[in-house]
Amino acid sequence: MPVTFDDLLARARALAADGRRALLGVAGGPGSGKTTLAERLVRELNGTGRPWVAHVPMDGFHLADVELDRLGRRDRKGAPDTFDAAGYAALLRRLREDGEDVVYAPGFERVLEQPIAGAIPVPPTARLVVTEGNYLLLDTGAWARVRPALDEVWFCELPEPERIRRLVARHEEFGKGHEEAVAWVLGTDQRNAETVGATRDRADLVVTID
Repeated sequence: MPVTFDDLLARARALAADGRRALLGVAGGPGSGKTTLAERLVRELNGTGRPWVAHVPMDGFHLADVELDRLGRRDRKGAPDTFDAAGYAALLRRLREDGEDVVYAPGFERVLEQPIAGAIPVPPTARLVVTEGNYLLLDTGAWARVRPALDEVWFCELPEPERIRRLVARHEEFGKGHEEAVAWVLGTDQRNAETVGATRDRADLVVTID
């Protein structure tokens, strides 16, 4: 029986039912709809009352372009080794342990394609933190520290032709020409998608996106 959005809302609420802060991860390949799902979950769970759910994307841990240039990795930006995985894991650990102070997380500016420090405040009142990104289930290097910090991880799955179509459109929206966008999606993004796809079986739940 397909999982409905109401099912997802109930499952997310249950994670924080005992009052402690819980962390929910939403994983998936580039363009699979994980950000859209995470934002909708946060919006619906917060409703019109006092916000108790926070959204902390993994994308804030992209290495800056100047560092990618130094490392010679800018041509494959978005690959696992172009993020500060250890920093992301440390933030998740702090979010779980620090319930008394505001915790600031970095954001990511898509127009600039750069991380921005201290852009996302997570207040002590946040009982559920929804974090999303490609590599939450990766078990190599510092990424292996991420999954143990999360209560659950859901994996977003979208039919491949639609995932590619949406991803090309997104790259075009943020400044790439059509040919450049297609080349990036079928090259760098596709290699990353295959890496992410290999982690699917480690998820607690697979969510089919339409």
